[in-house]
Amino acid sequence: MRRHWLAVMLLAFSAQAMAVERVVSLAPSLSEIVVELGAADLLVGVLDGGERPAALAQVPSVGQYGQLNMERLLSLKPDLILLWPGSVGPAQREQLQRLNIPVYVAEPHSLEQLSTQVQRIAEQLGRADAGRQLAAQLRQRLAELRQRYQRAEPLRVFYQVWNQPLYTVGGGQIISDALSVCGARNVFDDLKLPAPQVSIESVLQRDPEMILAGDQAQVDAWKAWPHLAAVAHGRLVVVPDKGLERPSGQMVEAVAKLCELIAPQR
Repeated sequence: MRRHWLAVMLLAFSAQAMAVERVVSLAPSLSEIVVELGAADLLVGVLDGGERPAALAQVPSVGQYGQLNMERLLSLKPDLILLWPGSVGPAQREQLQRLNIPVYVAEPHSLEQLSTQVQRIAEQLGRADAGRQLAAQLRQRLAELRQRYQRAEPLRVFYQVWNQPLYTVGGGQIISDALSVCGARNVFDDLKLPAPQVSIESVLQRDPEMILAGDQAQVDAWKAWPHLAAVAHGRLVVVPDKGLERPSGQMVEAVAKLCELIAPQR
């Protein structure tokens, strides 16, 4: 069912014949990409989730993450909708399908896919040159990081998304790819769910050499497990930059900061 829905959406997207003038973005990361492409003037509505870029301060809201206001969206008369599937529920995704408005569905699982996505969005916005330039810059920066931080044996890393309950990222997700750029490997890369719930025991069994978490309290909690702390050689690290959670152009520099945390000596 999901594959059929994506195929229909992409077909409607490819059928768009003229440059768009009124865009609604249904993910903060997609809104950021539009701004990075110098096309913020095309945005007539955005789905809120966290702090907005300054350029979008006055753009009307069409709801919050997971709570799309469909009537408000329709009142803005968009000729293109940018959608990350997880930003709205299944029922509203089905509604979007029936609106006969072109929808670009974006869900990059790697940083290369993100670069390609930037180009494709730019083409639809009539900013193809800006898209090619930005995508080339992103790819070049990623190549530099991969070369600088590559290891013969990747560092085993546990990336903690949340602590109560304990969540991480699965394999095939863009944050796992970010770890690989930095010469590391997600110890749960065999799990297929985007954000699987795991147990403390399973983390101990996978014996990570480093633990990354979002704040100091989450990091300090792991000090209750002396063996793990010893194996990690004290490498219990806070990742303060939330840019890794937003797959837009800025994510590449967030990856650079992540690499510095993982391997500062390089």
